[in-house]
Amino acid sequence: MENNKTINEPAAEEKKPSKWKSLVKKFGIGGIIFFTVKGIISSTLIYFLGKNAWSVIAGYFTGIFD
Repeated sequence: MENNKTINEPAAEEKKPSKWKSLVKKFGIGGIIFFTVKGIISSTLIYFLGKNAWSVIAGYFTGIFD
């Protein structure tokens, strides 16, 4: 009995499910593709809109106070 426990315990510690496998199991392939595309689109919009954000805000307040 003691021999079986010592053999089985290290094997249980070594076999951890990888992060990718757990994500695929949770969201599926379609979910991972969806979140990846959503992240790329969001990052692109934030980058390109963020470049002109101050000029848009400055133009808005200049139009108000003129």
